[in-house]
Amino acid sequence: MEEHNMMVIDAPDFEKAAFYRKTYLHVALALLAFIGVESILLVTVPGDVILWMISGKFIWLFLIGLFWLGSTVSDKLAFDPSREKQYLGLGFYVLLEAIIFLPMIAIATAYSGGGDLVMQAAIITLFMFTGLTAVVFFTKTDFSFLRTVIVVGGLVSLGTIVAGAIFGFDLGLWFSVGMVVLASASILYQTDRIKSQYNTSQYVGASLQIFASVMLLFWYILRILMSRK
Repeated sequence: MEEHNMMVIDAPDFEKAAFYRKTYLHVALALLAFIGVESILLVTVPGDVILWMISGKFIWLFLIGLFWLGSTVSDKLAFDPSREKQYLGLGFYVLLEAIIFLPMIAIATAYSGGGDLVMQAAIITLFMFTGLTAVVFFTKTDFSFLRTVIVVGGLVSLGTIVAGAIFGFDLGLWFSVGMVVLASASILYQTDRIKSQYNTSQYVGASLQIFASVMLLFWYILRILMSRK
C-alpha cells in the first residue's frame, strides 16, 4: 500500500511515529513563522493603521470576514494532493493569523510596557496545549464526541462576536473563559483526529488544524490576562 493511501490508524508504528513527528514539527515551524511575521508587522505597520483596524465595528467585521474566507482557502490548500499547495495553505494561514493578531499584540505590549503579557499568555498556552495533547495520546478516550460541541459552540460564539461588534457591547471575561474551554475542546478533538482520520501524507493539513486551535487558545488566554490589567 502506498504511503498516501495509508491511514495513520492502520500504519505500522514507525510510520505513525514519523507522521506525528512531521505534524508537530510543522506546528512548531508555523508558530515560529507566526512570531517572525508578527515581529515584522509590529515594527513596520504604522500605529495609525493598527488603530484603524479596531476603530470601527464594520472594519473589524470586515477583517473577521476576510479571515474566515482566507481560513477556508488555506484549509482547502493544506489538504491538496500537491505538496507545494499544502505549504502555500499553511503559510497563508500563518500570515492571516499574524494580521488578525496585530492589534491585540500591539495593545498587550503597550499595556505591559513590553512583551511580558504576551510571553505569559504564550507560556500558559504552551503548558495547556502540552497537557491536552498528553491526555489524548496517553489515554484511551475517544474525543470524537466533541465535534458537535465545537460546531455548536463555534456558531454561538461567532454570532456573539458579530453581535458584540455591531451593537458595541463588551463580551466580558466569562466569554473569554468559555472560549478557552472551546479552544481546549478543539485541541482534544483535532489531536484525536490525527490518530484516526488522516493518512500518513497529510501532516501539513493536520498541523494547520492543530495550529489553528492553539492560536484560538492563545487569543483568549491573552484577552483574559489583558482584562486583569
